[in-house]
Amino acid sequence: MSPTSTDAMKSNLGDAGSNLKQAAVDAGHAIKGAAGAAGDELMLGKATIKADLADSALAGIAAAESAGGAAREQVDMLMEKGMDLVDSAAELVRERPLASFGVAFAAGFILAKLARNGDR
Repeated sequence: MSPTSTDAMKSNLGDAGSNLKQAAVDAGHAIKGAAGAAGDELMLGKATIKADLADSALAGIAAAESAGGAAREQVDMLMEKGMDLVDSAAELVRERPLASFGVAFAAGFILAKLARNGDR
């Protein structure tokens, strides 16, 4: 007896079902492999991010330490300039005592006038 069309159809459907089952198994393996690879990449990325953040924190600490030294330098420069101005003013007073007295008297007079006008 020769196979009928119905038998051939059943055989072909059985093969299709087996192939679909194998495709589902292969897809499951592929997804598990991809998830494992993604997990490994995620761990590597997390470690890289932590290292970058640690480097950033160290650089920030170093900058803060340098800021203290920079502030001291600026204060020293301002103190030198202030001392230079005081020295210049003292020299001017020694060279022209009457002019210095006149300027000081005028400044005091103006400040006293402004203070009295502010009280009203």
